[in-house]
Amino acid sequence: METAPPHDICPITRTLDLIGERWSLLIIRDVFYGVRRFDALQHHLGVSKKVLSGRLVRLVQEGILKKVPYQQKPERFEYRLTQKGRDLFPVLLTMMRWGNRWLAEKNEPHLHLKHLGCGEVVESNLVCSHCEKPLSPASVRAEISNSSG
Repeated sequence: METAPPHDICPITRTLDLIGERWSLLIIRDVFYGVRRFDALQHHLGVSKKVLSGRLVRLVQEGILKKVPYQQKPERFEYRLTQKGRDLFPVLLTMMRWGNRWLAEKNEPHLHLKHLGCGEVVESNLVCSHCEKPLSPASVRAEISNSSG
């Protein structure tokens, strides 16, 4: 009989607890796109200042974003991704691919990312980090270990 990992040690559960709410992910997305200042984020997202402020405080506390001053008088900050935040890029890329495939209307424009190195559209492809073979639900199993690797 197959079993799912216990809820309290599941990394998906822990990740969703941190960034699984709509505004947090959209803030992270916009910072990836270069929208880094409070007013610009608030305008672009259409979120209330109170909600945005609360989410930014949490993302900074959790080490996903860092505040960087860009003006002294009055003191103002912009938000930059930390390495922990940049490591969410594959998550957003996979969500973009899934949304384009399953949620976008056939005749509407699709948002894609282009690789600056070669100019081609980027697709997220999950492959084994050791043998580079494609991954699917049938080709993996969940195991509990004492290390992250």
